[in-house]
Amino acid sequence: MALQFWKPDKGRQRAISMRVPLFFLFLLMGILPMALQGAVMGRSFRRIQIDGRVIEVQNQSLITSDRLTRAEYMSAPGRDALLDKELDTIADIFNGRIVVVDQNFRIVKDTFKLSVGRINVSEPVLRCFKGENSILREDEKQYFAVTAPIYDNSEERNIIGVLLTIASTENILSNVDSVEETSRFYMVVAVMVLTLAGILLTVLLVKPFDNLQVSLDRMADGSLEEDISEHTYRETHRISEAIKKTMTKLQTMDRSREEFVANVSHELKTPITSIRVLADSLMSMEDVPAELYREFMTDISDEIDRESKIVDDLLSLVKMDKSVAELNVEQVDINILVQQILKRLQPIAEKRSVELIYESIREVTADVDETKLSLAISNLVENAIKYNVEGGWVRVTLDADHKYFYVKVADSGIGIPQELQENVFERFYRVDKARSRETGGTGLGLAITKNVVLMHYGAIRLMSKEGEGSTFTMRIPLTYIY
Repeated sequence: MALQFWKPDKGRQRAISMRVPLFFLFLLMGILPMALQGAVMGRSFRRIQIDGRVIEVQNQSLITSDRLTRAEYMSAPGRDALLDKELDTIADIFNGRIVVVDQNFRIVKDTFKLSVGRINVSEPVLRCFKGENSILREDEKQYFAVTAPIYDNSEERNIIGVLLTIASTENILSNVDSVEETSRFYMVVAVMVLTLAGILLTVLLVKPFDNLQVSLDRMADGSLEEDISEHTYRETHRISEAIKKTMTKLQTMDRSREEFVANVSHELKTPITSIRVLADSLMSMEDVPAELYREFMTDISDEIDRESKIVDDLLSLVKMDKSVAELNVEQVDINILVQQILKRLQPIAEKRSVELIYESIREVTADVDETKLSLAISNLVENAIKYNVEGGWVRVTLDADHKYFYVKVADSGIGIPQELQENVFERFYRVDKARSRETGGTGLGLAITKNVVLMHYGAIRLMSKEGEGSTFTMRIPLTYIY
């Protein structure tokens, strides 16, 4: 059985290249105006040619009727051979037929010699005897008829006859069709040229995106340092810059993940190593005094507590990293929440001779996850107590405006150097590692606090000066936006 190394992507099979719509769009933009222009110009040319022939025939009819009037043709029709010959010539020129009708509606002259003596009471003739020159057009039958009155030589100028000129438009339409056929030939040539130009243009237009695709494929194969700069278009430049930023963030996250794993391994290994050393020391000694045994066991218990706190903090971070949807949001009285936190931490503050001060500017009720927010505020206050000076103070201030509430935790502690303030919210980062171990810190408290604030769509800010204390300010919306 043959092995299948590659499985077609159904979604990719259904997708089409952007060259296809670009190509057809280019053709449409080129061909549609040409087709519309050709159709409009064809009809206009046909109409202009026919209208021109109608005017020409109409003028010639008026001239001829005037000559017939002056020659008193109606008094003795058919006797003036020269005029009859001229009428035949005019009819031949216009590829048509000339009929002369007297006032009794009888045909006295027909260049076709088919209806002489017959009666003609057609509408154009009737209207002409009433003094109206008319034009009858039969586009489908490819002819038109023009009438012109023939007068007597009296002063009243009575209409005594009608000159009916019937002209064919067949030769005009034939010429127009020939022109349109030539135009269609040139349009076919233009379409072929446009097709070749469209193919070339679409290839050139899409080439920068193909270059981006090649670079991305190389990156997908593991070449993360691949240069993806593509500045042909503004769009490709923006895409390149966005990909660069994304890759920079991914590389930063990858390094952060490696550092996080290393820090977790180190932090978890340190208490275990201490426990191992203490246990080995106890086992290597004979007749261990009860006091020394109790001291070693106390140290082992402290290391176990420290290990447990690290694991608890790690679990808290993992839960917060999953999704903001895990927040259990409800209306909480923030004043009562802060008071409960300070009451719980009061023994730690008294043990370190640190004064806890609570200042509430106004009553605050907000939509928050009470458990997570309590953890965040507790971390800030507990850090302020632990990293304080003997006899120092910690002031917690609660305030709000129409949109946010603010929790400010200020202390008189050791402060944080300016160059280290950007890193304090990183996981396992410690400003003073030696003191952190003394106070039992895991380096995760501020990272947890920042995650909680961000989950509530809030912000946290640090202001500190080395040796003069620190101030952390949390800003959280009063109403949670789902």
